[in-house]
Amino acid sequence: MRGKTRSNIKIGSSVKIVLKQDQRSGRLTEGEVKDILTNSPKHPHGIKVRLTNGRVGRVQEICD
Repeated sequence: MRGKTRSNIKIGSSVKIVLKQDQRSGRLTEGEVKDILTNSPKHPHGIKVRLTNGRVGRVQEICD
C-alpha cells in the first residue's frame, strides 16, 4: 500500500520510509510509526512520520 494518504497510516504500523538524506538514492528504512507529522489528508511525496527509533521520513510503503 502507498503512503500518500494519511488515513492509511496508523500509529504502530510497520512502514518503509525514505529519509531526507536518502531521497536521491531512494534507499528505504523500515520501522514502526511513533508519530504522524503531516497534518494534511494527502501528500504527493508521502506522509511524514517519526519512527520509534527517532528517524523522520516520508512513508513510501505500508507493510501491514
